[in-house]
Amino acid sequence: MADQKTIEVLLVEDDPGDVLMTREAFEHNKVRNRLSVVSDGVSALEFLRKEGEHVDAPTPDLILLDLNLPRMDGREVLEALKSDAALRAIPVVVLTTSEAEEDVLRMYSLHANAYVTKPVDFDRFIDVVRQIDEFFVEVVRLPGR
Repeated sequence: MADQKTIEVLLVEDDPGDVLMTREAFEHNKVRNRLSVVSDGVSALEFLRKEGEHVDAPTPDLILLDLNLPRMDGREVLEALKSDAALRAIPVVVLTTSEAEEDVLRMYSLHANAYVTKPVDFDRFIDVVRQIDEFFVEVVRLPGR
């Protein structure tokens, strides 16, 4: 799409392999979105609140959030950002290996916008990232866009 919007995406992921696969999926799909990465929940909130080393961080239009993170897990991150008036409007896609029904229910009760189980197959992972991108760039209207 020639007039495709570029959006800021924050990936909150501690697994270097999943970070690499996400970057490759963006490149493979020729996604022009800017991808920032933090590897734990505390850093995610600092990034979102522009604290410490993240004082110049861009405000993301979309957050891809893993559940199992060091220092503060994804559940705590989602709860904190959805209770913060300045951050709650940012859409959050939970992108995790967990298929547990209690995780799905909990994340939606905390106002996640979507819950996606990470495929282990690289080609399928690329397809999932492409679909998330297409949905949030071409289909939905994001706040401030």
